[in-house]
Amino acid sequence: MIYLDYAATTPLDQDILQTYEKLLGKYFANADSAYDLGYEVSRLYETSREKIAGLLGVASNEVIFTSCASEANNLAIKGTCFAYQNRGKHIITTAVEHASVANCFTQLHDVFGFEVDVLPVDKEGRIDLDELAAKIRPDTILVSTMYVNNEMGTVNPIHDIAAIIHQKNPKTKYHVDCVQALGKLPVDLTDIDLASFSAHKIYGLKGSGLLYKSHKTNVEPIISGGQQEFGLRGGTVNSATAIVFAKTLRKALTERQAHYDHVVKLNQKLRSALSARDDIVINSPEDASPFILNFSCPHYKPEVIVHDLEAQGIYISTKSACSSRSTVSHTIAALGLDPLIAESAMRVSLSHLTSEEDIDAFLKALDTSLARTRKQR
Repeated sequence: MIYLDYAATTPLDQDILQTYEKLLGKYFANADSAYDLGYEVSRLYETSREKIAGLLGVASNEVIFTSCASEANNLAIKGTCFAYQNRGKHIITTAVEHASVANCFTQLHDVFGFEVDVLPVDKEGRIDLDELAAKIRPDTILVSTMYVNNEMGTVNPIHDIAAIIHQKNPKTKYHVDCVQALGKLPVDLTDIDLASFSAHKIYGLKGSGLLYKSHKTNVEPIISGGQQEFGLRGGTVNSATAIVFAKTLRKALTERQAHYDHVVKLNQKLRSALSARDDIVINSPEDASPFILNFSCPHYKPEVIVHDLEAQGIYISTKSACSSRSTVSHTIAALGLDPLIAESAMRVSLSHLTSEEDIDAFLKALDTSLARTRKQR
């Protein structure tokens, strides 16, 4: 098997798995229980929070454990909007956000009466920073963008965006979906108000996410309950999962540069080979994250190619897993591409676990699939 869909999820690191299994067996008590075993679990839980905070360069009370990045996005976006709606109800996002962000904004508009501006993007998935600046108003309370787009790999200049937002309206909060950047690109949260992360994109556990919330930013809880997570997320904490996140993050950040350098070489090889083929169009910009490469085979049905590759033991995707049931994802649709290109878009996502031999095998299999499916175009 050759797996080339790492942007969807990553295999679980065996060291992380072993640590998790040990924690499950020994530290099963409720972290909020008022006896020694509960206190010990709580100590490990808070130690993990402190280690994560240190790795991210933030304060420990700015780290909130969640069940996933989608929950972190919901807490960041809805929580901020509910906390600051007395200042205004105008919020801004882009046309190419993850479904957990896009659907938050839709609900905030349709159900809660917020005014939403959705910034368009160009064919490479970039917003116009001047347009962003023009949209920010005295009653704008939140802007939310990705750091790295999960389908195109386009990298947003988040610090330029933060500077524009805070210059135009110092009270406006900036949330960044950092899921596809963590462990791959440098993550500096100095000028960011809120940021979302996921463990299963960095070889950690599914059902494990983080929200960074600056101490200068308030959010209203989305899950009401008890005292957990500074009163912002009620419910019995998933202590073992949270405890092991610190180790997952440390491994990802320690090895980040070496993994990046390896993937850059693979991406260059793949991009060069695909560009040389007449039937293929590269959609990802040259300066995209090297971990993601989006391309199209006009006149071919992408799902047919994907399944033919699967039959050859190779796994890629046609779009984000969260949009896999739609014909064309909202991200690709927003690019304004020729319909033949948009409708045939596919994504390869790479890892330090990917080898040059894997790339060679994929290219050979793709040629076979294109030849075999030509009649089904």
